[in-house]
Amino acid sequence: MKKIIAAGAFGLAMGVSGMAFAEPVKIGMITTLSGGGAGLGIDVRDAFTLAMKKANNPDIEIVTEDDAMKPELAVQIADKMVQSDKVDLMTGIIWSNLAMAVVPSVTGQGVIYLSPNAGPSPLAGANCNENYFNVAYQNDNFHEAMGQYDNETYKKTFILAPNYPAGKDSLTGFKRYYKGELAGEVYTQLGQTDYAAEIAQIRASGADSVFFFLPGGMGIAFVKQYAQSGVDIPLTGPAFSFSQDVLPAIGDAAIGVKNSASWSQDLDNPANKEFVDAFKAEYGRLPSVYAAQAWDTANLILSAVEKADVTDKEAFRAALKEADFDSVRGSFKFNTNQHPIQNIYVREVVKEGDVLTNKIVGTAFENHEDAYAKDCKM
Repeated sequence: MKKIIAAGAFGLAMGVSGMAFAEPVKIGMITTLSGGGAGLGIDVRDAFTLAMKKANNPDIEIVTEDDAMKPELAVQIADKMVQSDKVDLMTGIIWSNLAMAVVPSVTGQGVIYLSPNAGPSPLAGANCNENYFNVAYQNDNFHEAMGQYDNETYKKTFILAPNYPAGKDSLTGFKRYYKGELAGEVYTQLGQTDYAAEIAQIRASGADSVFFFLPGGMGIAFVKQYAQSGVDIPLTGPAFSFSQDVLPAIGDAAIGVKNSASWSQDLDNPANKEFVDAFKAEYGRLPSVYAAQAWDTANLILSAVEKADVTDKEAFRAALKEADFDSVRGSFKFNTNQHPIQNIYVREVVKEGDVLTNKIVGTAFENHEDAYAKDCKM
């Protein structure tokens, strides 16, 4: 179990005079720092930590631990953070099966949880909670955008995703907007690395396109094997399949692939330019969508700390819901279920010199709301 404590150097970069809180704020971060999904968690940790470092507020402390993609371990860590470490806020989880294990317990104990990534549908709908804020998306959203976009070009799509909550939300979201025929629908094992059987199914399916959601090491393995197979059917997917954290490992096989996201490194706004420049300067690499979401999560917390004492839960929740910060995504606000209303873009993988990255080529949705807010009774 990896534990990192970072204290000090945390407040708003815009100035920290007149802080509203009386006591130090302790933030518990549980994220994936080992195994096949480590790149995602590392980007979340690095961006969150950097945002806090730039803010330079000595009264915020972060306690970080590695969940190793194991729900039972994440629950143990969460209980320790709440009951022993006495954290005020929690964040960091990448995977929806871990979020479903941790978030209801944490919020039920009165701790506010802010998701920088996982957005399972139950937590957006019937199981929403006043102590749960999602600063990333609801799981269906990016996939809905590709379903909408693929209607313009494709008529018979093969779809696949891992068999866990985010995978099911993924294909549900895609099918909500895609109007063409499905050539096949397959759920793979979470963490799977051999896709020979699925690629054979795709080859024989008669599909004119493939939509897939395979984040982290899963996506790297699939795209490499797909390219080596010689199957000549276009791929599309959400940002997670072609995020900055996996593109170097995938290589040139990713060039030209369209994918969807609420953020891209080329979004033209001052907050995004500051973020991309700062991340590159600190870590020597381009940030991913996971990093962008974590950066926004940190700055959302900082904006609330300026307005309310974290021990006054009602006031602090109200300050969070105002979302009074400059998002790297530009337009950002919370819906009634405390999930984002935001634009979803279509990006294309390009090569700039020796660096693979994404560029925006279109907008699938403006001010998009998730499908589950109507079921949230807050």
